[in-house]
Amino acid sequence: MKKVLTTKLLNSLDPGEKNRIEVRDAKMQGFGVRVYRTGRKVFDYKCRVDGRRLRIAVGTYPLISLAEARQKATQIARDVALGVYAAKDDLPVEATPTLREVVDQFIDLYAKPNTKDWRGSQSILRKFRSLFDRPIDEIRRRDVVAVLDSIIASGTPTRANRALAAIKKLMNWCVDRGMIEVSPIAALKPPSREYARDRVLTDQELIAIWNAAEGEGYPFEQFIKMLLLTGQRRGEVAGMRWSEIFFEDGIWTLPGARVKNSQVHMVPLPEAAIDLLHAVPRFIDSDLVFTTNGRNPVSGFGRLKRRLDAALPDDTADWRFHDFRRTASTGMAKLGVLPHVIDAVTNHKSGVVSGVGATYNRYTYLTEKRHALEQWAQVVGSLGKDHKLEPHN
Repeated sequence: MKKVLTTKLLNSLDPGEKNRIEVRDAKMQGFGVRVYRTGRKVFDYKCRVDGRRLRIAVGTYPLISLAEARQKATQIARDVALGVYAAKDDLPVEATPTLREVVDQFIDLYAKPNTKDWRGSQSILRKFRSLFDRPIDEIRRRDVVAVLDSIIASGTPTRANRALAAIKKLMNWCVDRGMIEVSPIAALKPPSREYARDRVLTDQELIAIWNAAEGEGYPFEQFIKMLLLTGQRRGEVAGMRWSEIFFEDGIWTLPGARVKNSQVHMVPLPEAAIDLLHAVPRFIDSDLVFTTNGRNPVSGFGRLKRRLDAALPDDTADWRFHDFRRTASTGMAKLGVLPHVIDAVTNHKSGVVSGVGATYNRYTYLTEKRHALEQWAQVVGSLGKDHKLEPHN
């Protein structure tokens, strides 16, 4: 907050349940006071020295009076303006972190320990790279809006919504840690209206993508085909481990740590998927099925999609990898598979089965899931094998 600092105001300031409160002086630019939960009140002066944003401690109230603190802050401001300021032993200097530094801290301290898709959060936050060199407490609502506008202008309005959600979470984290007092975007609404996506690939589009995948070779050819055959999530298939596959039983068991709902998910692999895995080369001392170096799962899905798009007919409508799941679900429904079995196959929480039934769902519907996936795989396999498209120029 910004107010004219007075002795009366200083005496009345109390952080209550907050870690601290900060009041910037409306009378002198850069001057202010921080009040900690312990009751300690520290005057400081914010300025930029040699390109670095600094917060310089001036003194503790009431050991020094407000008038003395202003006088010291004025002297610091003068030295900074003349280029002769040097930090004194009795004037500790605290650099305000930039957005770049805060993003790194947020990913390391919050995202990695608490979210499976921390790399996705990191990627989204990079959209604010134009603000990376800005001190976190100098970022304003209009700065964030400008970035969101540029994302919308690039033709990806829903990504602007995702970017806003990510930066909001980061700003709230900064408030919790006392880096800033309030989030500048706390009440900012999503810039774009979203509609539930209902895109389902046609048979001809499935054929085209299947055939285009064959031009990729390992590991992307087998990765794409596994997505099409099983209807599982992109990240789960990309991170498939050999140790998760039980060939004798024809089952792929995903541990809770790799699943969106954190529950073990058993996928009965159809015969076509088993044959595909038998043909996949293995990296020595690597547990990853789909990898280019043996150390990391396949990535670069944006580049992969652009390569596939270049190989597809011009009239192929906008599609995404996630559409494979919806297409598989729709295809199984057309085959007469019951809705709760489809939900069990795709590990989607529908509300049809809950409580204890939901806990044991992965076991009770194993036979039904196997039959459903085998039927679907036969449909996909027949399309891929029996229909070849002419090379696309």
